[in-house]
Amino acid sequence: MNIRSLTRGDGVVIGAAVLLFIASFLKFYSVNGFNLDQNAWDDLGTGLGLYMGGVIGAALIVVNRCLPQPRKVAGLDLGTVGAAFTVLVAWSLFWTLVDIPTGGSAAAGLILGFIAALVLAGAAIATPLVPALQGALLPAPAAPQPYGAQPQGGYGYPGAPQPQFGGQPQQTQPFPGGPQPQPAQQPAASGAFSPFWFAVPAPRPLFAEDGSAAPIAELAPGVWYLAVEQRGQGLLAEMQDGRRGVLQDASNIQRG
Repeated sequence: MNIRSLTRGDGVVIGAAVLLFIASFLKFYSVNGFNLDQNAWDDLGTGLGLYMGGVIGAALIVVNRCLPQPRKVAGLDLGTVGAAFTVLVAWSLFWTLVDIPTGGSAAAGLILGFIAALVLAGAAIATPLVPALQGALLPAPAAPQPYGAQPQGGYGYPGAPQPQFGGQPQQTQPFPGGPQPQPAQQPAASGAFSPFWFAVPAPRPLFAEDGSAAPIAELAPGVWYLAVEQRGQGLLAEMQDGRRGVLQDASNIQRG
């Protein structure tokens, strides 16, 4: 599992799930003239069916994001199943909040639980649609320096800046009547692929080398990866943990 695949939207999902779990232990509702101290766990249908249903939905979304490739349940993507859980919990808590019995009123556990479930469902649905929620949740680690290069300025950048010189190179004047110096012959370009470091502008899937359709990992922005071979229009990329896969969409990548 790769927790660096988590996005900002996944962070919102995790936070809302924690808030929903805490709300399940708070007072659920009150009744005029009675001293009730009930929370969601006094009714297992509410505690396990609603509150923990939302927490389980959040767990499915996060686990699916961290796995090397998406898992399916009854033919459905695990993240889709988790998102459906969160929407159902928010819907059920909304009507529970609206349909309080006569003489009763919602307490902190129900109000906070509904707010947490609403945020949880919103983040689960919006994350694939809103670019701002698709950024990496955790900061990228410093990239390893390629081929023994010394660390240079700039966050995580693997390349080295070229030295700058203040003056123009001097021209060597030949002796009068002597042979004119000939320019050095440049070696012919071999066309061979040279490995290079690159970063992607947005999360992009990495596919297995055998050409299978399911991705094995996701490349995150802000992290440097090593391109080791050209594969058609794509690149054979190596991740920090040594795994290799094919990046089919190599457009707009930043070269190191």
